[in-house]
Amino acid sequence: MNKTFSLADAVAPVANGSTIMVGGFGSPGTPFSLLEELAEQGKRDLVIIKNDANQDGYGVSRLIEAGAIRKMVTTHLGLSGAARRAFNADTLEVEFVSQGLFAERIRCAGVGLPAFLTDIEIPAELGQARHTVEFEGRQLYVEPALRADYAFITGHCADYYGNLRHHGSSRNFSPLMAMAADCVIAEVYDLQARQLAPDEIHTPGIFVHRLVTVTRSSHEYQPIPR
Repeated sequence: MNKTFSLADAVAPVANGSTIMVGGFGSPGTPFSLLEELAEQGKRDLVIIKNDANQDGYGVSRLIEAGAIRKMVTTHLGLSGAARRAFNADTLEVEFVSQGLFAERIRCAGVGLPAFLTDIEIPAELGQARHTVEFEGRQLYVEPALRADYAFITGHCADYYGNLRHHGSSRNFSPLMAMAADCVIAEVYDLQARQLAPDEIHTPGIFVHRLVTVTRSSHEYQPIPR
């Protein structure tokens, strides 16, 4: 099955108000082309689940600057001045999650678990109320799974079946997010005619619905011209 789409067609079905997981840890693994297209198409009222908010002028930060994001679920706001200003002005709702819990909440959604238990505390000033249970004499916190309507991820190399091979640390959250979203859109640098061998595959094509070929490596820093 050929899963290739143009950039515009791949992003077009994303509705206002959608929840979107976005791969990446800083720049590595961030699908900048998909995020740029999301901004160009004027999508609004979005909930973004991403490790960070990128930097001013590109990626998630650009969407925040445009007022397109209503809420972020994230581990930190990173180097985005726009995200910090919006959060302090109460125009951006932010749910902070520690990085390990962030990854596990996504993984649980991918394997069909509604929640998991942890003894990791979150400071009260972060403002998220958490359910607790007692288990074997210990107070544990209930962490709900994180699922999304869409996942935007990258692949350094792909075949037409949607099998992805990631480049180094750009793999980060992408394989987990591909399991935890209803529709997965991947931008890839190298789309190959041959089928990837099983040992080359990091994210199986069964999870990937749409492929977009980009002309630059998605793990490179590419600031948007202002």
